[in-house]
Amino acid sequence: MEISLPSHLACNPTSSAQLSKTIARVSPVNLSRSISRTRLFSTGRSRSSMEDSHARSPVASCSASLQNNGAPAPASPAITSGGRIGEVKRVTKETNVSVKVNLDGTGVADSSTGIPFLDHMLDQLASHGLFDVHVRATGDIHIDDHHTNEDVALAIGTALLQALGDRKGIHRFGDFSAPLDEALVHVALDLSGRPHLSFDLQIPTQRVGTYDTQLVEHFFQSLVNTSGMTLHVRQLAGKNSHHIIEATFKAFARALRQATEYDLRRQGTIPSSKGVLSRT
Repeated sequence: MEISLPSHLACNPTSSAQLSKTIARVSPVNLSRSISRTRLFSTGRSRSSMEDSHARSPVASCSASLQNNGAPAPASPAITSGGRIGEVKRVTKETNVSVKVNLDGTGVADSSTGIPFLDHMLDQLASHGLFDVHVRATGDIHIDDHHTNEDVALAIGTALLQALGDRKGIHRFGDFSAPLDEALVHVALDLSGRPHLSFDLQIPTQRVGTYDTQLVEHFFQSLVNTSGMTLHVRQLAGKNSHHIIEATFKAFARALRQATEYDLRRQGTIPSSKGVLSRT
């Protein structure tokens, strides 16, 4: 049989102990009569009133208080309705690039750079990072893809920098290995504010479609420079150029997602023993 304690006793160990002794002295006969009277007077209660009474029970609040050692539960970091968004427009004599990135998105990919393979890779960034990535770019691709590839990456890095803000409450570090058939690529990153790229891919062909595979490293170097990110990329296996590059973008997306997501235990503090994460 379950006995509900009064609210002023429910969370008080001393009072609960005293009450237990009192209950122990109740005779079975008296207890049986009490139960019969309780049933008699409770038959007219509606189901809804019983549910309301259960909802007002102090047991749940007492349990929550004990789990947090009597302290209030930590609140989740506040996220604006629009999420953490960075928006950049970069215009030079060679390119015209606009980028919008939402770190708290749902994986919306909307990229048109004039470089089909790069658009495909940006789709991976959005889909596997669950970022909303909007990119529009025009450039001198009649010469080659170099300037457009570079400026898109510079703009994305700047947008990430804006969206991250002071970086309070985030995990900061990300680490992920992504397989794609025979290819396996490992990415580790730190949103440290210190730009550094360590890049070790062995891409066997010079091109994938019309895309120059040398531009993969240049893309990440440009993104690292403007975002203030430490990034390590290692190929663990792979023979197909497309697979190696795509696995790299997928691993990067998942590692970046880990790093940018909120750490609830940190409760909104900056993830650094120095108390600051910046480009300086």
